[in-house]
Amino acid sequence: MEQTLLMIKPDAVRARRIGKIIDLIEQEFEIADIRMKRFTREEAERFYAVHRGKPFFEPLVEFITSGPVVGLLLTGENVIQRLRDFIGATDPAKARPGSIRALYGSNIQENAVHASDSAESAAYEIPFFFEERRQG
Repeated sequence: MEQTLLMIKPDAVRARRIGKIIDLIEQEFEIADIRMKRFTREEAERFYAVHRGKPFFEPLVEFITSGPVVGLLLTGENVIQRLRDFIGATDPAKARPGSIRALYGSNIQENAVHASDSAESAAYEIPFFFEERRQG
């Protein structure tokens, strides 16, 4: 059984889309835990460390620290890939109609949600919200 992280980003929180996004998720996935938090700059830089040095790193850190976020821990068979397919392409303009990003995203950065893209990413990202679930 896999675990993965879905994070509702500050743009969707500000737009009061938390409940709508959770409703969509609950119809397809098992939610094992949920928490709201606000990233510090240091946490945001660690969370997005894989993007350090890229031109969008600084705007990404600024954006993710601009307001609260909601983390959902999801579990299930093949949940990482199923969730990635469910939320849609990073660019909401290219996302499948009806996907979370197509419904609630504005642009590549403000695209409503983040989802872990691999088992390794999930293992790294989950403890940012659920420290007690740290693996290893």
